[in-house]
Amino acid sequence: MQVAGDDYGISGRQTNASRVSILTGLTRREVKKQRDQLAGLPVAGPGKTSNATRLLSGWFQDPEFADADGTPRVLPREGESGSFEALHHRYGGDIPAVAMLKELTAAGAVREEDDGLRAISRYYMPSPLDPETVVRAGSVLNDLGSTVTWNLTRAEDEPSRFEGRATEPRIPLRLVAEFRDYMEARGQAFLEEVDRWLHQHRSDSNDDTHAFRLGVGVYMIANEDSGDQGITDSEGA
Repeated sequence: MQVAGDDYGISGRQTNASRVSILTGLTRREVKKQRDQLAGLPVAGPGKTSNATRLLSGWFQDPEFADADGTPRVLPREGESGSFEALHHRYGGDIPAVAMLKELTAAGAVREEDDGLRAISRYYMPSPLDPETVVRAGSVLNDLGSTVTWNLTRAEDEPSRFEGRATEPRIPLRLVAEFRDYMEARGQAFLEEVDRWLHQHRSDSNDDTHAFRLGVGVYMIANEDSGDQGITDSEGA
């Protein structure tokens, strides 16, 4: 997070909390907490995952913003209903609408046209090799590494954290694209289900002393060298 704030700001300025929040998946409150912690100041509690993809998913799924066949409608910027403003109010979390739109446009997920804002992609992902991609990748690796480290070093009486894979080294190459589509659909649906649970159970109290950052990550495995020869079934910690 410090790298996101210090090294990837615009024109040498520190990246603002909204941008760091979108890139790392932390809430702006959590960004502030981490910055205060780095500065040696008193901190509040943690937040939840990014809402960028959740907003895009709502654009493709919510009847107020999408047609019955799942085609996202072109939305005006403002309005009490059927607008980007209304979409953001419902799914955008604590990120300001202007900041969210700016990032989604920069990532190519949203395009502004003469008749309004058009959703180009259902998923938010910074451009490949862009510095923001490195920041997000670091956040993902940190989350996965923390879980693996916990499971390796936990005391016997402490519960493990779920960490599992499902792989098969004998899948024909012609099915790679089909599996990719399968994962994008089913994986995204699973993440949206988890995100709904997290949203429903988050604390609305300003006292986050006992709050804890929870979540889950899903990623596709594709090894041409079939390095996991011994793993043919699903396995979990």
